[in-house]
Amino acid sequence: MRSRLAPGARLAPDEELAERGKGEGRTLIIACGALAREILFLRKMHGRDDIDLHCLPASWHNTPQYITEGLRARIRQGRAQGYERIFAAYADCGTGGGIDAMLAQEGVERLPGAHCYAFYTGVETFMERLEEDARCFFLTDYLVRNFDTLIIKGMMLDDHPELLEEYFGNYEKLVYLAQSEDEDLTARARAAADRLGLAFERRFTGLGDLEPPLAGS
Repeated sequence: MRSRLAPGARLAPDEELAERGKGEGRTLIIACGALAREILFLRKMHGRDDIDLHCLPASWHNTPQYITEGLRARIRQGRAQGYERIFAAYADCGTGGGIDAMLAQEGVERLPGAHCYAFYTGVETFMERLEEDARCFFLTDYLVRNFDTLIIKGMMLDDHPELLEEYFGNYEKLVYLAQSEDEDLTARARAAADRLGLAFERRFTGLGDLEPPLAGS
């Protein structure tokens, strides 16, 4: 049965995606939209003018069933455009192994870890703290910037505040994994913790395991 793509997964018209040679000698990174700012920063920092970035909707984290086939479609589009290398800037992202199974079929590598919290922290460090952090709710820079849209509205807490206890009653602490030194974002993360009724902790991670794929040749 043919898979259906989610709204927002529109690809280029056939005549565009058949542009042979467009990606010749270049690398295509297909990323979650939540990572766009950091990837563009790293591309500039390392002078990687040979890298093109295509982002899929960050909102798919609320509907992870769309991610695997949306990612597959963009990989195949990239191949039609002749990219020399294709890399997926995704973790498992709640697909239950779906992304890994698809990437194995397509012969494409991805970032390490089950989710972005792990590769920002460093997968080994994240796993070492897994038991200690079992009752922590994590935010990244992107999630702090989009807290109202993705958490409050995305989880319908604006219309149904009674859901707050159901969603967050088992959490004790909000941990802000900071990619940048930004006082405004820290203040917003602290306010998010207050809004959810959780204790607050900030951990500076920088870009973690996101950097190596862009730093290499």
